[in-house]
Amino acid sequence: MSGIFSSRAWGKIWLYRGTFLLGLVNTLETAFISLIIALTLGIIFGLMATSGKKVLVAVSRVYVEIIQNTPILLQLCFLYYALAFAGRSPGIFITGFIALGVYTGAYMSEVIRSGIQSIPKGQFEAAAAQGFGYFGKMYHIILPQSIKVILPPMVTTIVNMIKNTSCLYIVGGADLLSLTYSFVTGENTGGSYAPAYILCGAMFFLMCFPLSTLASMWETSLKRRDRRVNVAKAETVVKAEEEAV
Repeated sequence: MSGIFSSRAWGKIWLYRGTFLLGLVNTLETAFISLIIALTLGIIFGLMATSGKKVLVAVSRVYVEIIQNTPILLQLCFLYYALAFAGRSPGIFITGFIALGVYTGAYMSEVIRSGIQSIPKGQFEAAAAQGFGYFGKMYHIILPQSIKVILPPMVTTIVNMIKNTSCLYIVGGADLLSLTYSFVTGENTGGSYAPAYILCGAMFFLMCFPLSTLASMWETSLKRRDRRVNVAKAETVVKAEEEAV
């Protein structure tokens, strides 16, 4: 426990604070680019899963099941080591972007699919009756209504993706956890294990906690709004029945 409260250890952390800030920036950069990839894949495969076309639905399910049922560490190792032995390694950063983007994209796809399928079938039928094609129907009618359902779990997925950037440690990345490990094992900086990992955890917490709180607030707000809508509908029905009598 003395290491946690060691002024010498914390002084070393402060002296090399640039290392941790660099790791933080690299983690945020990796998460941002991976998020773009994940959203793109999520939208594509989410729409494929709800297209009603058997081939597209099957392709979407294959992608989701394979990615969700294999560890992200395995996917990272495949992209980095397997392709490296084949002479086609994309490099650590690109490996991180692709692996995290593809992995998170599978979960984004399920979030979007669930959001679209939560919309009553009558909305689809009404859109078709107005002459909208599939993409027009999705863009103008279905997706705007499903956003309120999609956002809370999507934010939670983003939080998980930020935490999963720590997996780049396995291939020697420059993310926050990797640079923290390099710091505690360095010849000139080694030894401050507890303070370094406490700081690393605090940085992850500061990145993830606001997003987790936002997701919880959205979900709570959605439930309250649904309750108000249900109460209003019930009151309308009762009033209509009273007037009919």
